[in-house]
Amino acid sequence: MSRILDKLLHRRALRRWRRIVAGAGSIPLTELRRQRTEARQLKTELDQLIHVADGRLALPQIGSSSFARPHGTDWSWRPEPWRGPLPVAGLSSVPSKAKLGEDVQMFHDCSYSELTLRQLRNTREEDLAPFGLRMDVFSFDGSFLSLVIALPKDAGSGLTRQHLIRVDSIIETEKPLEIFARLNISHGPNTEQIVRELPLGDRKVTVEYDLAYSNLNEKRIENIWLDLIFEAPDMNQVVLRDLTFARHRRANL
Repeated sequence: MSRILDKLLHRRALRRWRRIVAGAGSIPLTELRRQRTEARQLKTELDQLIHVADGRLALPQIGSSSFARPHGTDWSWRPEPWRGPLPVAGLSSVPSKAKLGEDVQMFHDCSYSELTLRQLRNTREEDLAPFGLRMDVFSFDGSFLSLVIALPKDAGSGLTRQHLIRVDSIIETEKPLEIFARLNISHGPNTEQIVRELPLGDRKVTVEYDLAYSNLNEKRIENIWLDLIFEAPDMNQVVLRDLTFARHRRANL
């Protein structure tokens, strides 16, 4: 009975708003102002519903942290842009240091930005991440372009030189592109940096950072972040379908 009543109320509400829209061009301004306030209040609630529904109905499931992890993994993470819908889905003419969500930031030195960065929904059955990230680069007059992914604080909790940090990614490019992945760990006044070049043309890429060969001060770890550095990226489109992190202890030698 309640569902039938809900349908009737919904139809009545639709008819009311259709009448309001039809008369918006001729009613007194005081009445129009009141209706605009009422419409904005309704729009806020409807936008929130659509935002949640789009996320829950996306394929794969919203918030999914499902991905392959090495044996012995004691910490793993998928950043927000690949895990759930962002409040702001995209940026155009992206300035340097602009952020998309809390985890991703773009850096470049272009005098005029012809860069876009946008979250997209993954709907293919083979995709484990609910969302992906697309970067379009048109004319590029800068000398560097990078996406910085800030790892959460718990990534450094208990981290030692006996750990390996693994990064798995699925990257599609419009044309071949050199990409470097640099892991940065700040510890006290110093920052440890380990660079890996991603295999050219491979979509699914795994890189590991063995901290045994670093000078990491385990007691002073402050921040960890990953730089994805794109060489000569002009006139290219890059889609990062997934990006995940995991850490595990190295085998005893």
